[in-house]
Amino acid sequence: MNERKEQPKIKKKSRAQETWRRFKKNRLALFGMALFLVILLVTVFAGVLVSYDAAVTQVPAERLQWPSAAHPFGTDNYGRDLFARVVHGSRNSLLVGFGSVIIGVTLGGLLGAVCGYVGGRFDAVVMRVLDSIMCIPTTMLALAIVAALGTSLGNVLMAMTISSVPRYCRIIRSSVLGVTGQTYIEAAHSCGAPDFQIILRHVLPNAIGPIIVQATMAVGSAIISAAGISFVGMGIQPPAPEWGAMLNEAKTFMTMYPYMVLFPGLAIGLTALSMNLMGDGLRDALDPKLKD
Repeated sequence: MNERKEQPKIKKKSRAQETWRRFKKNRLALFGMALFLVILLVTVFAGVLVSYDAAVTQVPAERLQWPSAAHPFGTDNYGRDLFARVVHGSRNSLLVGFGSVIIGVTLGGLLGAVCGYVGGRFDAVVMRVLDSIMCIPTTMLALAIVAALGTSLGNVLMAMTISSVPRYCRIIRSSVLGVTGQTYIEAAHSCGAPDFQIILRHVLPNAIGPIIVQATMAVGSAIISAAGISFVGMGIQPPAPEWGAMLNEAKTFMTMYPYMVLFPGLAIGLTALSMNLMGDGLRDALDPKLKD
């Protein structure tokens, strides 16, 4: 009698493992992640790399010095070290970028999930209100809010959050509409689960893919928008370092001292590039239609 050969058990990969396997095949996405990790380390350890006093202390004798061993990025028109200002300015720029996206995704996600799940008149009214808000350009709306509330880091963060909520709400609502009719949602209904629990435990987790991709790619746009607000003098005020405010201060001297524009501009561009590359990689890794 022939003995049956036992088939080796194939361990099924989790969704996170499968996403990472597909993500790391994208070299540009890995480059973006590595670049972002470098920027994040510089931000976290800014105080170790260079003193904050060098970023805000005016030294008239050292004003407008080109990059050198003493000042790797040169000095500005007040004699402040540009390397210190770029390094410490990353904290304010990333705080506004990530803070506005995280809060906006949270608020917009909950509102979009409720609208997509409940539907009916509530959904129609909320969507029409958000449509009217979305008619106003994001940066213009943020500028109007900052002008009304005053120039400060908190107000810029609030303005960026408010202007981004409608966009996240619509994206998440469309994702939720695609899962509300699934059988597991009906099974949760039949078990007597409350609506809010179904939204948090079943609807949102299964619509999380587009949310993650949109949030990742939106960070770069948020940093650029925040820099634009500071560039026109409505954002974080000097002497606090911030990349957009540094560009605003440098515009008068950019023809004679182009390094003043180069380094904060590179910081903004590289940060936005890293987030966009990671977002592209996540979009491909989370897309079930793309098979490898």
